[in-house]
Amino acid sequence: MALNFAQLRAFLAVVDEGGFGAAADTLGITQSAVSHAVAALERTLGHPVLHRQGRPTPTAFGAELLGHARSAVAASSAITDLAARRGGLARGTIKLAAPPTVCQGLLPELLSRWKAEFPHVRIRVFEGEDDEVADWLANGTVEVAVVVDPPPGPGVEVGEDAFHALLRDDHPLAGEADVDVAELADDPFLLSCGGCERHVRQAHQGLPFKPVHRVRELGTLLAMVRAGVGITIVPGLISAMLPPGLVLVPLRRRVVRRLVISGPPGKEWHPAVKALVGSVTAG
Repeated sequence: MALNFAQLRAFLAVVDEGGFGAAADTLGITQSAVSHAVAALERTLGHPVLHRQGRPTPTAFGAELLGHARSAVAASSAITDLAARRGGLARGTIKLAAPPTVCQGLLPELLSRWKAEFPHVRIRVFEGEDDEVADWLANGTVEVAVVVDPPPGPGVEVGEDAFHALLRDDHPLAGEADVDVAELADDPFLLSCGGCERHVRQAHQGLPFKPVHRVRELGTLLAMVRAGVGITIVPGLISAMLPPGLVLVPLRRRVVRRLVISGPPGKEWHPAVKALVGSVTAG
């Protein structure tokens, strides 16, 4: 039996989605078909590629295979999509990664616009912290990403996101037009230790900085501020997910993060990614 792209796609989908059922939904086929495709791949190669106990994970051989499988499937898709582009159409399934605040505050408008402009392109969104998003883009897990403060390159800036103090609405400074970080020194500070930590430290430059808690999950951070545990500094895009009882106050000394949409650095971009990014440039 010869190796084929359907087998490789099934293998990658199980790894990326974390299960056979989720992979089936992604590929638009039955779970049985996914299972058969992976089993056929293992027979063809003569080695198991997945551990099937609990959440499926790659075997040692499967882990070695991952990069080659991604390259092969990407090349196949690129050839197919290139032919479609020659006919005036961008098509294919594109995996896009972005930080949670970008997914909530920026992507919905872009996704709606792309859906109208590129009806044959399907976009699947993955949320991750800043460093995770950059790694996924570099290793081929996703084809396009909104990355934070990347080095100069071919991507397109989609906005600057200014940082704000996040306070309860009954905080004495909640109604101010802006706030100096020094004015928050008496409040217990909660540090978001995801991708925004260096921006928060930049905002405190020259000031004492002793967080009382380090919080990774954004939902936990919001709940703690709302409960009166402390205050924090967050990107402005968080406004799209702000619960009642909390307010954002701009920082007097402006700190921003650059948001750039880009394909993988140093590699050929998927034709549909070129179309999506080109659309942002044109807009």
